[in-house]
Amino acid sequence: MVFETTDLTAASFSAALFGLLATSVLLLMGTAWVERQWKLVVTISACACIVGALAMFEARVAWASGTVPVVYHYVGWVVSMPLQVLALFFFVGCVGRVRPGLFWRLVVVSVLMVFVRYLGEAGFMNATLAFLIGLVFWLYILGELFFGSMDTAVRESGNRPVMRGYFWLRLIVTVGWAIYPLGNFITSFGGYVDGGALSTAYNVADFLNRMAFGVAILATAMLASTNTREADHA
Repeated sequence: MVFETTDLTAASFSAALFGLLATSVLLLMGTAWVERQWKLVVTISACACIVGALAMFEARVAWASGTVPVVYHYVGWVVSMPLQVLALFFFVGCVGRVRPGLFWRLVVVSVLMVFVRYLGEAGFMNATLAFLIGLVFWLYILGELFFGSMDTAVRESGNRPVMRGYFWLRLIVTVGWAIYPLGNFITSFGGYVDGGALSTAYNVADFLNRMAFGVAILATAMLASTNTREADHA
């Protein structure tokens, strides 16, 4: 397939694809740079980027034919976003105690958050109801991150690198992920048919929502591992 030089949407698909692949390699390499308890967190983040890259490749091929059906976005999100939420769960578990019940709640809620939005946007469910349910699920995740046991565990740990990393990760889930319900709202209620602009916005957002998320986890894990090694040698 050959894209036109002025095709910014195609360029955004390619940039996001290459960026996600590069981030995946970096994170997988990074598992050798952190202590044992952090390896799972970094690996899960790498898996989220790999899934994103595969979904991006499929969508890029679809764009070459002239359009990107909504399903191409959601097949990646329904896997990568729950993986990122679970990465946050295990991230907190490295420094504090979190209940197993929270694990399953986060799995179910994060999957349904994406799936319900898809049902509404694809016309299988009332668009208003789907939007509101998806919004409630996202707010539940934010509630756990800001006011739940995960926030308590991080604060009580007293681990400064983890506290800083958790701040930035939580900010990404709050600010960066806001583009998804916003896009859902525009397409469901504004009658907007994506001619490439919305896909471009989603692709640019991936630099924050997937790539920066993974790099932040790796950086935090490396700093926390360094502190642990220094404490052991002191």
